Amino acid sequence: MRSSPANRSVSSLTFVFGPAGALWLAIGCSSSGGALPPGAGGAVSNGGFTANGGALAGGATGTGGTLEQGGSTSTGGIVSSGGVVSSGGTAGSGTGGAAKGGTSGTGGIQSTGGTVGRDGGAGRDGAPGTGGTAIDAETSTVNCSAAMPTDGKTYTGSNVNGTANGLGYGIWTNGSGGSITVFSSEHAFAASWSNSQDFLAHLGLDFRTDKSYTAYGTIAAEFAETKTGTAGGFSMIGMYGWMHSPCVEWYINEDSFNGLNPRGNVTATIDGATYYLTTSTTTGTGGANACEGGHTGGWTQMVSTRKTARQCGTITVSDHFAAWAKQGWNLGTLSSVHINVETGGGTGSVQFPVANVTTTSN
Repeated sequence: MRSSPANRSVSSLTFVFGPAGALWLAIGCSSSGGALPPGAGGAVSNGGFTANGGALAGGATGTGGTLEQGGSTSTGGIVSSGGVVSSGGTAGSGTGGAAKGGTSGTGGIQSTGGTVGRDGGAGRDGAPGTGGTAIDAETSTVNCSAAMPTDGKTYTGSNVNGTANGLGYGIWTNGSGGSITVFSSEHAFAASWSNSQDFLAHLGLDFRTDKSYTAYGTIAAEFAETKTGTAGGFSMIGMYGWMHSPCVEWYINEDSFNGLNPRGNVTATIDGATYYLTTSTTTGTGGANACEGGHTGGWTQMVSTRKTARQCGTITVSDHFAAWAKQGWNLGTLSSVHINVETGGGTGSVQFPVANVTTTSN
């Protein structure tokens, strides 16, 4: 958590990210690849999680099962090639044979085109990309070994805003500035700083309508990051954004240069990990720029901090919102959801070869 939010003063546009102001576009919600209709001979179609051939191709009885009438296990063994259980059923004496289908269906866990329909048109609800279905935060995989793209454009300053490949990006600092590099072909970014006091760089979605987070279905982010150098007195790597009416500044902390410092007695299990939840109030000029128009006075901060740091994975952001609401904390309408790095000085850099945010509803 930055040490002095009162020092923020940036652009005056109404819908901004953090303290940096701008209207940014969002990305499509889902990609082609669709649901998982039944495939030939099995429970799951070719290209899905289970290879063509399914669970029991061949009926309730047939050779190839675990127990074939007459003695030993038939050809194909307990597990056939490609299938979950060899065709022929559990126990039977009919003729069946090997499982249909062979090896895993083409496409693996995610269909051709990548992770999250990242080829969709600019703006929220744009045309779906060529990837799989909208991201399932519980089962999707992130390429943690992804390389940084090479077509980046770097912007330097203390107050930078713009859009790249359908996502909004920005820098804010009350120190000596820094840089952000964004890409026209990938959802990725890199940032660097040098003695910038409170430095913040981010990439993600912004929302131009006053809706609760529940209106957007599952809100999720995929990220992979590497970091070098130092980050001064504090640092957070993860998610960041704002809500309006009431004004809420929120964080989900996944990693840090200095080591995560989870605190408080309230915990929640999200994405298979323990997070510590805290809330507090703060004051300053930052809220006047990032909150709803006409806001005066302080605002609320809500934070989830992961018990064990990680540098790659899927973050189900909407589950954190739900966990805060379960505590009786008053959440406003959603303004922004960004992948973020924030540091309190030092000289360092971070690279996000994967940095994507999606929703499953309008």
